[in-house]
This record gives sequence, structure tokens and C-alpha cells, in this order.
Amino acid sequence: MNARARTAVVTGAAGSAALAIVRALLEDGVQVALVDADAMRLDSLIRFLRGTTVAVPCESIDPGAVAEALRKVEKLLGPVDILVNCVEAIAASRIEATDAAEWRSVNAHHLDAPYYWSRALIPGMRTRNTGRIVNVMSLAAKGAGAEMGAALVAAHGGLAALTFALARETAAQGITVNGIASGAFEGSGAIEPLNESQRRQLLAQIPVGRFGKPEELAHAVRFLVSPLAAFITGEILDVNGGVSMD
Repeated sequence: MNARARTAVVTGAAGSAALAIVRALLEDGVQVALVDADAMRLDSLIRFLRGTTVAVPCESIDPGAVAEALRKVEKLLGPVDILVNCVEAIAASRIEATDAAEWRSVNAHHLDAPYYWSRALIPGMRTRNTGRIVNVMSLAAKGAGAEMGAALVAAHGGLAALTFALARETAAQGITVNGIASGAFEGSGAIEPLNESQRRQLLAQIPVGRFGKPEELAHAVRFLVSPLAAFITGEILDVNGGVSMD
């Protein structure tokens, strides 16, 4: 990276995991654009963050909205070096209960949106011969999350494949593209709605015997976007307490 402050876009920034990622990047001196469809929550969050930030309300399933949001980010913060796609949503419907609208919505948020942001940012990264993209996904990306529902499994499997494809396409221009197969984290939409019995059942499936902390996910992202990870691309890193091992 060059001497200017690095700039990151973090999508799904109103979620607990994404917010922890934002804080970790700010600690490293990165300027951060927080992107989310929830404009009111973004405004409330950004007041408590230390560092250079901008709140960018955006419905990322709309490619036109993504293009407009990127123009705003670049006008305020300059060229974007880092993209972290981190959308928190749970879709547990079995295939019989998944109608066409739910299927399209889940795939739009979890696969289309990361594609739109990557497509928008990669040309500039190529020009500067540097860039970092990290796609945060669930265990479904590695086939370890069938209980999450067919739509989410399909979307995150597709996101893993997109990660591999983009990594191969951009490696020669100094861009790395990696993913994180995340597990159950405190404060996330995966465990907050559960009752005590359901929590115990889920906890029993995690070899380390506890839920993850959002900061632990954030530290993994922090590493992957750092110069220390310049030789790592096309990797899906397990950060899930051992639920998935390979």
C-alpha cells in the first residue's frame, strides 16, 4: 500500500460482526465507509467510532445504487483499497418452504451484492496494482451448513466460487481475494433469536465449546487485508471454532 491512508468499504456495516471489523480497521488507521441499507442505524453507530468514517446508506442489491455509493465514498475518502463484504442474515427455510421471492432475496443479498461491489472496485484496484477483498460467509460455503436452508447454502456456495474466480482473475495485479467461513458469534442473528435449549444444542456442535466473539472474526479480516497476507489469495479461512476443519 502507498503512504496515504488506506480506505475500506465494509458492507452490512450495521451488523455486529461488520461493526467489529470496522473498529479493527479504524485501529489500524484505515479510513472506513460503512455501507448498509439501514440509514438510521448507520447514523447512530458512526457517532461512537473513532477514526475517519463516512456512513453510506445503500441497498447493495441494486447495481446502480452501488455505483452511486462508490462515487460518494471516493469523493469523500479517495480511492478504495479494501472491500469487506459482510452481510448478516439467516435463511433457514427448507426447500419446500422456500418460495421464489425468498430464494431471489437471499441470493441477491448474499451473492449479487458482493458481486456488484467487487465489479465496481476491481478496475480501480487493477489500475493501482493493489487491493484486498474479503468475503465473510457462513459455514454453508463449505457444505457444513445445510441446516441453514437451501437458499443460504446455495448463495454462500456461490460466493465461495466467486471468491476463487476473482482471486485467479486479479492476482497478477496485486489484488488478493479471500473469504472467511464464519461460525456462530455472540450478538449475531444466528444465535440471538435462539432459546436456551437451542443455544445448548448449537454450542454442543462447536469443538472449542463456546461461541465466537465478533472481535475474533475482525482480527482475521484485519490480517487478510494487511501486507502480511499479500501471498494469500483464493483462500476460505475457517473462523468457526472447529466446526469445519480442512
